[in-house]
Amino acid sequence: MSEVSIDVHRDGAEVTDALRRDVREGLSAEVKWLPSKWLYDAQGSALFDRITGVPEYYPTRAEREILRTRSADIASTTGARTLVELGSGSSEKTRLLLDAGTAHGTLRQFVPLDVSESALAASAEAIAAEYPDLSVRGVVADFTEHLDFLPGAAPRVVAFLGGTIGNFLPAERAKFLASVRSVLATGEWLLLGTDLVKDVGTLVTAYDDPQGVTAEFNRNVLHVLRTHLGADVDPAAFDHVAHWDARQEWIEMRLRARHPMTVQIPGADLTVRFERGEYVRTEISAKFRPEGVRAELTDAGFDVRHWWTDAQDRFGLSLAQVRD
Repeated sequence: MSEVSIDVHRDGAEVTDALRRDVREGLSAEVKWLPSKWLYDAQGSALFDRITGVPEYYPTRAEREILRTRSADIASTTGARTLVELGSGSSEKTRLLLDAGTAHGTLRQFVPLDVSESALAASAEAIAAEYPDLSVRGVVADFTEHLDFLPGAAPRVVAFLGGTIGNFLPAERAKFLASVRSVLATGEWLLLGTDLVKDVGTLVTAYDDPQGVTAEFNRNVLHVLRTHLGADVDPAAFDHVAHWDARQEWIEMRLRARHPMTVQIPGADLTVRFERGEYVRTEISAKFRPEGVRAELTDAGFDVRHWWTDAQDRFGLSLAQVRD
């Protein structure tokens, strides 16, 4: 088994402070919102793993199909010595890239980055056991803040999979892509997964499965507020809503109050009033068109070298290189 090291750039106190700031800002707004990253504590991550297995949630299967057929091409095109995965989670799909990189003979190091130290440590240990010839160096950090800390020998491939880029608003996407570009050298690579625009029925059902797993996942953010900030909110008092915004071309996940209520959040020194039917936006999931993905990557300083989709054109995977 290879040696595992973990760099910690964000501890529990910093996480709680960030949550407190976001709750104060988002729940004091005229239209209430919370950043989607707060859905993903240990329980939320476990629920999301369940979501990826429900029949209606196609993105994970579609992206895995692309990686299964294109990982060898990615390895040979990039010749990467280091694979960096942002928001690594369980790193399941990344194993396809690790298999291809080690088979190609160039890959030497895997750098998973995640905000959860416990989840990251478990994933890194599992990868190290499976790939004894790889150096595994985990980074506990927020990929919107700490990309300057990314280690690894060049050339590197930064993998940002799962369509997570769609959780950013357009201006946030531009800022994020520019930040990735700023930490990579000319000739290094970004592998980006993007969910594509398709029929509304398929999109909405993917975020509102009949089994109710996504609804439970969405309400988990309220459990996070209870656990970390002492909120007296009842998650059962909110309905899960998946709304397609045709103008913005994104899914909005919302929590809608079933009745009027007042919620005390002592850890944020905040009192929040909800009217019946009022909602909190907990996530956006933008859907993309190929020409839009290419334009955003070009604007950020990348050249798209390859664009792949699954057999049903549901999901896109782009391999982009940093240009001079």
